[in-house]
Amino acid sequence: MNLFNTILDFIFPPHCLGCKKMGKYICISCADSINCCIQHIETDCISVLRYRQTIIKDAIWFLKYKGKKPIGKDLAIFVYDGLLEELSEMSMMENFSEPILIPIPISKSKYNERGYNQTEVISRELSIIDGDRSFSYDPKILLKIKDTKSQAKMKDKIHRLKNLKGCFVIKNQEKIKNRNIILLDDITTTGATFHEATSVLKKAGAKRVLCVAVAH
Repeated sequence: MNLFNTILDFIFPPHCLGCKKMGKYICISCADSINCCIQHIETDCISVLRYRQTIIKDAIWFLKYKGKKPIGKDLAIFVYDGLLEELSEMSMMENFSEPILIPIPISKSKYNERGYNQTEVISRELSIIDGDRSFSYDPKILLKIKDTKSQAKMKDKIHRLKNLKGCFVIKNQEKIKNRNIILLDDITTTGATFHEATSVLKKAGAKRVLCVAVAH
């Protein structure tokens, strides 16, 4: 799929998801129109972009389901400044130092089907932008060991939490003991995924977990 998409992008160059101008998936003009605003969804849980913005919704959809991985870099650029702002405040006021960035994983079968994890793509781009100045990056600490039903099909947070129960495990537990964690996901709605993953990380010895959603 990755090679196929690369060939398609060469034959048919990307068009902006907003204005349809050829060249990039999000052109400079449309990027300037995107509202980046940190939302504190709940304690230790923030989002940077608004999913209601059509271009953001389309960008996440094209990254997640159409294999357009270059969009991950665009989204990471938007997220980075907001993340740094939050980290700066937390490091001064709450001693949130030397965090590890961990993407929310997908199951092995889903990874094999899709060929990649969209949240891992964004996290990797964030790590490249940061260059290990503000956080380290490790995508192999948190694993998803079973398939779950689509969270979008669950009625409410209680059903979503039940759907996710026991799906995450920790590998290399010693790496996170007494460490601060940045947990990244592409979208959050009820926060159930973050809640379950945070619980597993803290039981394994993580000091504090900051949940960051690209969009809400």
